[in-house]
Amino acid sequence: MKSLTENNAPLSSVSWTETSDTVSRHFFFQSDGHFSVKVLDDSRPIVHKMAESFVNQFFPSGFPYSVNEGYLRYTQFRALQHFSSAALSVLSTQSLLYAAGLRPTPAQATAVSWVLKDGMQHVGKLICSNLGARMDSEPKSWRILADVLYDLGTGLEIFSPLCPPLFLETAGLGNFAKGMAVVAARATRLPIYSSFAKEGNLSDLFAKGEAISTVFNVLGLGAGIQLVSTVCSSMQGKMIVGPILSIIHVYSVSQEMRAAPVNTLNPQRTAMIVEEFLKTGKVSSPADLRYKENLLFPGRLIKDAGNVKVGRELHKAIKPSKLKELKEIFPNEKFLLSYGNKWTDMVLEQNASGEDALRGWLVAAYASSESSVFEQNLQDAYEKMKAVMPSLLPELQAKGWHTDRFLDGKGIRFGF
Repeated sequence: MKSLTENNAPLSSVSWTETSDTVSRHFFFQSDGHFSVKVLDDSRPIVHKMAESFVNQFFPSGFPYSVNEGYLRYTQFRALQHFSSAALSVLSTQSLLYAAGLRPTPAQATAVSWVLKDGMQHVGKLICSNLGARMDSEPKSWRILADVLYDLGTGLEIFSPLCPPLFLETAGLGNFAKGMAVVAARATRLPIYSSFAKEGNLSDLFAKGEAISTVFNVLGLGAGIQLVSTVCSSMQGKMIVGPILSIIHVYSVSQEMRAAPVNTLNPQRTAMIVEEFLKTGKVSSPADLRYKENLLFPGRLIKDAGNVKVGRELHKAIKPSKLKELKEIFPNEKFLLSYGNKWTDMVLEQNASGEDALRGWLVAAYASSESSVFEQNLQDAYEKMKAVMPSLLPELQAKGWHTDRFLDGKGIRFGF
């Protein structure tokens, strides 16, 4: 039951009451424009109240309607990932101190971990920072690689007591890998969160994600302290528990990434859209494609989408003698196509968008589907593309795809 009451004071002072079987709330706009809610009566069981408090604390406002599909699954595995990672870090820190000739307590291992992880990571961070464009194109694959690198570095630290004379080399190499992992993980965080933002609530998503990470990091540290005090007090225990935690860690982040419906166009997702469209006449949404993406080998060629490869330099992809001919076939277009023995090269102009890349991809797919010579099919394929684009593009945008940009990961474009 709802009732609406307008006060006689300012018009902005509007209030109403919403009542259900168990809870009654009073909603009102104050005279200064601020919106407030007051609980008048709440007879719900304490468990329900705690559940609502938990959702408000760790999930974005308006959940689940304020986020895109897959956010809950992403959050579940994100919590497991941070828990296993934190526990693994305690094991690695204690092992490092043993290798250095110290005999730390679990509490000392936990404290020193914050110091060691900032020691020798800077070189790894500098190297990985040069790969930012590739991370924009394939944030999921780089996020998984980041956690694999982190676990490799942690593994070197855990097993460092097996060879004490090489302590500095082992610790340095481990922290180098972890430094690269830190940059890759942070750089890919924004595009992943952006894929879930449904109402411009990116800051809220980020804040609630960090809250969950913090809680499960603390729980993981507690579990790690317990492990190094019991099961992992010996090297044999670490050699068993360490790989198990690492497997849980990498599995969790892979499931996180599969749940994320990234909606920017890159080579793999564009090829998958074209392949599905040519086979069924339908356009897949980001949520449809998320579990079909190849996260281990994102650069694979898709035959039914024309075996298109993007990002090679113009002078390597297209012979100078054919350049004028191709520009005449594709007037006013921002792409060029050149057929090779194993794939079709597509080169984009500097200001080419996702729409331009999609146009070129369709031409390549149509041309390669014919039985005659590729070059002879280009004009017919170009006409087919122009016929379907007026209906295909609005449908793509309605499905949630961002067609205003194309992230090829190479940044190699041409201009006349």
